[in-house]
Amino acid sequence: MTTDRTLGRIGLAMRAGKVVTGEDGVLEAIRAGTACLVVMSADASARTRKVIEDKCRSGAVTLLTGYSRYELGAAVGKPERVLLAVTDRGLADLIRGGWTEPSEVEDIEQTGHEGNQG
Repeated sequence: MTTDRTLGRIGLAMRAGKVVTGEDGVLEAIRAGTACLVVMSADASARTRKVIEDKCRSGAVTLLTGYSRYELGAAVGKPERVLLAVTDRGLADLIRGGWTEPSEVEDIEQTGHEGNQG
């Protein structure tokens, strides 16, 4: 999990009509093969984690876990949300790419700052 930019990308996917929310909708999207990416809140229940992890594994769908249910809900303009499925490959890749964004910029800034001290 990285920055608010990732939440913004999730919001973009929602505004594009490419997000399904809620356990039933996400499970249906996985079964139908339309889910390209599933996002689960870090505070999901153990039962939900097990069910979704198993379904994503069997359906070969990438699962990302992070943010609170409140943060995910706010990102899509809804009350708290534990599960989201992104149904567009390009948007899913954009979100996934932001999620795994390395913190190289921070390292460069720190290195640059340290270099100026010496």
